[in-house]
Amino acid sequence: MNLSIDLSPDPYILILTGAGLLIALVAWLPLALRRLPLSLPIVCIAIGVAVFSLPQVTLAPLPMSYPEITERLSEFVVIIALMGAGLKLDRIFSFARWAITWRLIAITMPLSILAITAIAGWWIGVSWSIALLLGAALAPTDPVLAADVQVGPPKSGEEDDVRFGLTSEAGMNDGFAFPFVHLAIALAAAAASGEAWFAEWFTYNVLWEIVVGIGAGYLIGRLFGWLTFHVPAKMKLAKTGDGLIALSATFVSYGASEIIHCYGFLAVFVTALTFRHAHRDHEFQLEMHELTEQIERIAMMVLLLLFGGALVNGLLAPLEWIDVAAALVILLVVRPVAGMVALVGHHAHWREKFLLAFFGIRGVGSVYYLAYGLNHMENVEGGDRLWAFVGLVILLSILMHGMTVTPVMRELDRSNGRDPDADETTPPPGLQGPAKI
Repeated sequence: MNLSIDLSPDPYILILTGAGLLIALVAWLPLALRRLPLSLPIVCIAIGVAVFSLPQVTLAPLPMSYPEITERLSEFVVIIALMGAGLKLDRIFSFARWAITWRLIAITMPLSILAITAIAGWWIGVSWSIALLLGAALAPTDPVLAADVQVGPPKSGEEDDVRFGLTSEAGMNDGFAFPFVHLAIALAAAAASGEAWFAEWFTYNVLWEIVVGIGAGYLIGRLFGWLTFHVPAKMKLAKTGDGLIALSATFVSYGASEIIHCYGFLAVFVTALTFRHAHRDHEFQLEMHELTEQIERIAMMVLLLLFGGALVNGLLAPLEWIDVAAALVILLVVRPVAGMVALVGHHAHWREKFLLAFFGIRGVGSVYYLAYGLNHMENVEGGDRLWAFVGLVILLSILMHGMTVTPVMRELDRSNGRDPDADETTPPPGLQGPAKI
């Protein structure tokens, strides 16, 4: 009797093993990279390149091959990051206290969209509707990959003007960039049909979706804040100590806002701000933030592993030399100049202004906006080159910002009189001891 033993591993077992290693990396890598001029996204992409270079891995995770999956996966990562960003902001919302944010949103982002649109239309040679789509996709600061330049956990004291400005900008600009994505879609449709577009775009995609998105986010944040902190003692959700409620608020806010056709990204961030304001000093805020941060890191690592896989499977192959030059100009000229223009007259040291202008990291949000735009346009030519161009900008941004962020932000902490290594052994102020109900 012949007994044959199959020694090849079950794919399911391989997936479980890989998931375990991924989660271990999520927990360990931030500690290992704390003092190195290297960021977690760089390591994730390198691992993705290594894994998808193996001959046994036949999947080619190119975004043009999986347009719907690309849109939905990047969408999921962004909304989790937006909730985390809103929950960790200590600064109370007001127009005066958020002056940096308004400058970056109202001046830097429109100038960046205009400049990138001009570069894409005149240099790269795409149609003006596609050029505008690229401008809207590449102008916003990414809330996912900018974790190293954002504020620390709630009540940690890590909220200088640079970190606050970049965090609040990343939270706000994803919602305010969406009208320009819709404008690009409207212009493309109008070019094909000749129909009027301005009135519908302005009243619906600008006024309705922004105003109602803010309102929906505020109401949902108030509801979750009341359920968590202000209902009778025995029914307070904060009493459970279960940070999953933040994930629930994220999904409800995004889902409800999309059901009524308004900007879900904006609604989620407003929900997070309102939720945080419901009880700013409660220790449960830290538990909610920690859970969202863990989920965000896992989802981000999965997406960046796939991005690394796309790189080794020819994502950048359609690029031309003019595309490389345009990408460098966008990162080294457009964002820094637009950022510095917005901060003219702002009372801050020139070094802080430069950091605010320089660290406009591009990433997952750009993936989502390009995927959304291409999925809602008809007969777009040269989609492979568009993905190659956006992929190149993201890759260069991750490398350039990732290798400079650690030493630069540590030096910023020292110049502000803060020891960048102090929180390695000391818990954040106000978070010692058990939660109080």
